[in-house]
Amino acid sequence: MPESDLAGQVEDVLAVDADDFQSRVEEDAEVIVEEIDAGTFDNPQAIIGFEYEFYAVDAETAALTRVPRRLLELIGFEKELGLHNAEMSTSPQPLNEHGLAAQESEVKARLSAAEERTGAEGMRLVSDGLWTIPPEGETAREYLTDSVEDRGVRIASNMSDSVRYHAMANTDAQAGMQIEAPHVELEDDTVMPESLITSIQPHYQVPHARDLPTYFTYAVRIAAPLLALGVNSPFFPPDLYASDDPDEILADGWHENRISVFETVLNRRDDEPGKVRFPDDVESVEDAIQNVVNDRTLVPMPVESADRFDDEFAHFRMKHGTYWRWVRPVFGGATRSAANARIEFRPIAAQPTVRDSIAFQAAFAGLLESMFRREHPVRHLDWVVAKDNFYRAMEEGLGADVYWITNDGEETTDHEKVYKDIFAHAKDGLQSRGLSDEQAAKYLWPLRQRARHGLTPASWKRTRVRERLDDGLSLEEAISGMQRAYIDHQSMTLIDGSFADWVGRGDTELNRE
Repeated sequence: MPESDLAGQVEDVLAVDADDFQSRVEEDAEVIVEEIDAGTFDNPQAIIGFEYEFYAVDAETAALTRVPRRLLELIGFEKELGLHNAEMSTSPQPLNEHGLAAQESEVKARLSAAEERTGAEGMRLVSDGLWTIPPEGETAREYLTDSVEDRGVRIASNMSDSVRYHAMANTDAQAGMQIEAPHVELEDDTVMPESLITSIQPHYQVPHARDLPTYFTYAVRIAAPLLALGVNSPFFPPDLYASDDPDEILADGWHENRISVFETVLNRRDDEPGKVRFPDDVESVEDAIQNVVNDRTLVPMPVESADRFDDEFAHFRMKHGTYWRWVRPVFGGATRSAANARIEFRPIAAQPTVRDSIAFQAAFAGLLESMFRREHPVRHLDWVVAKDNFYRAMEEGLGADVYWITNDGEETTDHEKVYKDIFAHAKDGLQSRGLSDEQAAKYLWPLRQRARHGLTPASWKRTRVRERLDDGLSLEEAISGMQRAYIDHQSMTLIDGSFADWVGRGDTELNRE
């Protein structure tokens, strides 16, 4: 069968025996537990990594554009869900002064090289939470819902040749394949609407695998305050709105629609609990592993093994690929010496600049370091409260009341107290890994600016749209104008600037708080 026969590959996936697949997953889980007991997943120190997603636009019009597969190979990026997507993954590094610098330098070096290549092709890679200008000559609805049927197999026309994602539209355990958000409704035959969104995903490898549940508890509690700082997807492509009232759309719109897109596209309607959701706490490493085992299998994929260490639990790894939580544990490693237990942090949308993106990586890692070492009392924050915090942050960004427990045990929703505590511990964690006061302050500064002045990429976008509406423009003109302004600002600051430059605070002196 030729590789291009995507329908045939989907048919092969659908022929996989689900019960046999699940049995192999359960056996693999036992292997992981045995290796954890043997200390295989322990590391001498914390390790960090990073995933960074982009979408491509026409350099002249800012309209979404498809990235040729040959170009992806040339720039060393990986394919993602849509033909317009590209993803970069960094090499893992120790959490210290040089490791963080290496992460930032790698992102900048590879992105600069990619920009040179894509620029020659008349396109630009954009770091953003949700695209809003569809390809030339197409509506967003047409682009997202276009599909064909080949021998009874539904194939999304603008989706990458990822068999797993195409199979989701052709299995009895279907995903939701819809979007539900204020004034937006979209029904589809595939999971292609997920390709509206892009994200950054910091990873933190815990030194000792048995300590993962405690680190995980902290990661779940800090999800809301970090999400509130990072909101960056307040608008959809205008043709997806059902309402004709732009004031209504602005008043009711959420600051981070990326969260709702991922949940409603991949969760079945009335599915409780959903495949994509805020994560439960875990009491032990065994619980974390078993949660993956027990998760509803969406697509039991065929599995091929090679000589990697984590091929010893290849079926578990495959199932983990559709274990979607906003914070999730990961067990992997190509070799026994590289084996690791890590936490993947998924709530943050792609950001306006590299510096802002790395700031989230530094804050996330610093917080886990400090809170674990100092036994921060926020671990006692009720899980239901942490979940409510998360979805309030999704809807309101920095305007949300986030309930918090400070280091001295005070329960508060006071914005200043919450972020004073957050940044103090993020900085403390970075300094405990050898960063100087100035270095730690520099990494966290872009996020401090957001908290101090109540400015996020989402609020910037909402203000730009509001201004254009007040000037008499239509909703489509206002959103498109905002999006082009976003891309123009980013073209000047992506590699060497920060979002603070966009709002006139780029020259503000660093505060060593």
